[in-house]
Amino acid sequence: MVGKVLAQRLGYGFVDTGAMYRALTLVAIQRGIGPTDEQALIGLAQETQILITRPTVDDGRAYSVFVQGQDVTWEIRSSEVEAQVSFVSRVPGVRDALVAQQRLMAEAGRVVMVGRDIGTVVVASAGLKVYLTASPEERARRRYKELQERGEAVDWEVLRQEMDRRDKIDSGRAHSPLRPAEDAHIVDTENRAIQEVVAEIERLLEAR
Repeated sequence: MVGKVLAQRLGYGFVDTGAMYRALTLVAIQRGIGPTDEQALIGLAQETQILITRPTVDDGRAYSVFVQGQDVTWEIRSSEVEAQVSFVSRVPGVRDALVAQQRLMAEAGRVVMVGRDIGTVVVASAGLKVYLTASPEERARRRYKELQERGEAVDWEVLRQEMDRRDKIDSGRAHSPLRPAEDAHIVDTENRAIQEVVAEIERLLEAR
């Protein structure tokens, strides 16, 4: 949400790279490709065109996600995708294929990109790198609220455990692990309003 609001205030495009891994996971599920079939997943990533654009429908979405021209914005948020996306995204060949697409989006310029390896891998030369932090409980609370507002039934404990599991997988993977870039600005978002965090990032931009 911080990235979305920041992009709106700056008049920039907004790209959530995590949505691309979710989109690929959705396609894999639809085609019956298991999360451990690395060669099939790599081939799928290489042949699948995933595009993130400004919202094309006024239904509360932060952006629209298209796979081969099909709108999958809400489908990628399913619990089934949530359970498998970390296994899919840790495959090196999958990441290489999607990072290539992400860099093309970044090269267009004037874009806010969010994801777990933006400053370290995708755009290591970015003009400003910001690493947002919050406790696992706070992040789970935000996610729980988001799902509830969309009318989705969700178990708090299951959600918290799933997020913990994903963090461990993403932090421990050998290829593009979750970590802040050495030159990133660390911004603690715990118990802070979105507008307050956005204002801090804007100050960092002005101070460059």
